[in-house]
Amino acid sequence: MGTTLDENKMYYTMKEVAAHFDVNTSLIRFWEKEFPTLNPYRNKKGTRYYTKADIDIFKTIYYLVKEKGYTLQGAKEILAANKSKIDKQVKMRESLLKIRTFLLNLKSELDQ
Repeated sequence: MGTTLDENKMYYTMKEVAAHFDVNTSLIRFWEKEFPTLNPYRNKKGTRYYTKADIDIFKTIYYLVKEKGYTLQGAKEILAANKSKIDKQVKMRESLLKIRTFLLNLKSELDQ
C-alpha cells in the first residue's frame, strides 16, 4: 500500500484514499458504483469525503479484488455471505503486515 492515513482525521479526501491504497481515483469512483455499501459523504460541490468506516469497506474490497483475485461479482457475493469472516481476515492480514514491518525495521537497525 502507499501512504499512511492520519488516524486523527474524521474525513479523508479521495486523493488521500487513492494514495493510501496506491490506486487511481477512477477506481475508487468505479467501486462506489459497484458496491453500494461504499457510500462517502459529499458536500454541496460534490466533493467526496471518506470516513474510517468507508476506508474499512474499501480495504475489504481491495483485499478481495486486488490481493485474492476475485471478480467484482465474486467479491459482492462473498461480502453478502461472509462479511464478518472476511473482515477478520483483513484485520489479521493488516496486523501481520504491521508485525512484518516492525521486524524488518528491527533487522535493518541490528545490521547497522
